[in-house]
Amino acid sequence: MKSLMSFVQYVLIDLGTWCGTSTTRDLKTITRRVEHEGLSFLTITLADFGADFQKSLDTGVVGHDQFMGFSRTGGLPRFLGGFLDHVFDRETGRLLDEPSVAHIHAIRQITLMFAKIGLECTQAREDDAIRRYVECEQEVRESDAKLEAHRLQSFNRISTLLWGDVLSAVDGDVYNGNILPKHGPGATADRLRGNSKWDQREWTQRLDQVFPFGEHLASSWRYFKEYLSDVRILEPGAERPVRVITVPKTLKTPRIIAVEPTCMQYMQQGLMAAIRAAVEADDIASQLVGWSSQMPNQRLACEGSRNGTLATLDLREASDRVSNQHVRSLLRNHSLLAEAVDSCRSRKADVPGHGVIRLAKFASMGSALTFPLEAMVFATIIFVGIERELNRPLRRKDIKSLLGQVRVYGDDIIVPVEYVPAVVSELESFGLKVNESKSFWTGKFRESCGKEYYDGHDVSIVKMRSLFPAHRKNVQEVVSTAEFRNLLYEEGLWKAAGYLDEILGGLIPFPVVLETSPVVGRRSFLGYETQRNCAELHRPLVKGLTLDARIPDSHLEGPGALLKCLVLAESQGRGSDPVFQVSKLPTTDDEHLERSGRPSAVNAKLRWTTPY
Repeated sequence: MKSLMSFVQYVLIDLGTWCGTSTTRDLKTITRRVEHEGLSFLTITLADFGADFQKSLDTGVVGHDQFMGFSRTGGLPRFLGGFLDHVFDRETGRLLDEPSVAHIHAIRQITLMFAKIGLECTQAREDDAIRRYVECEQEVRESDAKLEAHRLQSFNRISTLLWGDVLSAVDGDVYNGNILPKHGPGATADRLRGNSKWDQREWTQRLDQVFPFGEHLASSWRYFKEYLSDVRILEPGAERPVRVITVPKTLKTPRIIAVEPTCMQYMQQGLMAAIRAAVEADDIASQLVGWSSQMPNQRLACEGSRNGTLATLDLREASDRVSNQHVRSLLRNHSLLAEAVDSCRSRKADVPGHGVIRLAKFASMGSALTFPLEAMVFATIIFVGIERELNRPLRRKDIKSLLGQVRVYGDDIIVPVEYVPAVVSELESFGLKVNESKSFWTGKFRESCGKEYYDGHDVSIVKMRSLFPAHRKNVQEVVSTAEFRNLLYEEGLWKAAGYLDEILGGLIPFPVVLETSPVVGRRSFLGYETQRNCAELHRPLVKGLTLDARIPDSHLEGPGALLKCLVLAESQGRGSDPVFQVSKLPTTDDEHLERSGRPSAVNAKLRWTTPY
């Protein structure tokens, strides 16, 4: 904690120097409250202060219910008063006519820098998050029952208008047997890892009706008889449920994900790839939703902050509130695709402390289909709201006129400001919840996909992702802190970056290198350093820490190995040639049949290598 408080001091000095503001009293306040409240003051209380500040920028005034727990003078908190006085009027709490962008950035950097540290929260907070997951299920059921028929009719008609061509293309892929499944590197509910997934022997009856295991598990019909006696076909009542787990997110709350069974995830990946390809090939759909790049959303957020025409909306518990009814309505005119999606949707979840429950939601985070289908559902509901505001049926030319003004990436939404009330109303009518603290449309502040803007100026900040390392063996913390240091340096917080140089320099050699160097080092606008020259290759060398993320041993042979090679080869063939060539070899690691999966540990080694 001592090193963290010293770091806070240097950040305050840097930002105070930038803005010509004294931070002495601010440091005393932070020090005193950390002594009494611990790390939670930095990660939770300060973050709440930052969220209130952002909402005040949006509304144009500091409300009486904001900045709770901080004493005030006039209309503003005393804490960070030297910065706040350049943004708001102290007497009235109203936004100044020309607030200082530098001071806005400084306040955000101080208050929100620690909000995303990946720490395990208390057991009580984990239990509360699990309880909310179960409560959310009941709320989804209730919202499904309350959904009015005329809204569902509008949803059905507009979804056809938006996605008819896209979903027809994927429906054709299902009909023609063009869905190419694959395994991901992550965990599965049946705890198969690495290459063992290619020898899976569990399938479901629902899957087999659409994706026969003989075509998707057996590498060829030669091995079908062997698989026939070896594969367990599970009846609907005996299907393996998803395994609900918590993973560290912040000290305030964990992230909840659902780990899918291997067979489900296998086919979900194939359908996801087909949907993505169809969306990207469609001139309209590709401009409404996306999941390969966040930059379009970020550009629109910047534009909205500058001219006030576009709003940024954020949804709370977005994935868990998309109901199966929403997705069924989306796919209702595409029977083969609807059956395919339903066949690889898990219907039950094993929730810690609550047992196995039946799911009303389509899927939680963890399903490969969650991200693309939720984006399409959100976009459809947005246009239901726009149609309501226009008070007439939407036409295709209306949708084309709004391209570049409406876009969805996950739960980050961009819509024109004039449609916000109607869109928010429709989202909530469909059982979704708009996160008002992270949604902006009134003032000049906008936030989307990890970037924040005020009046066209980028006021995004550098966030700390882990605590500082105590030993060089804390490899994850060393790497995270080194990256954090480099981002601080590039932002101009040089005293703070210099302090981290001292911390890391006491644990590892920390030379000046370029971003492309394999060495964990510090970046500089002045280039890189040379500690000695290679006698053989006559190139500069530095001594530093390099990382070796060794993929776990996972031997695969026999039919499973053949299946993997054929799937990889076909995947490569589809990506390059119009007609798949079986003779084409997969471009992959030569040891992919010996090693597979996510590295269980990262080894760090000191060695001489290039600084570039």
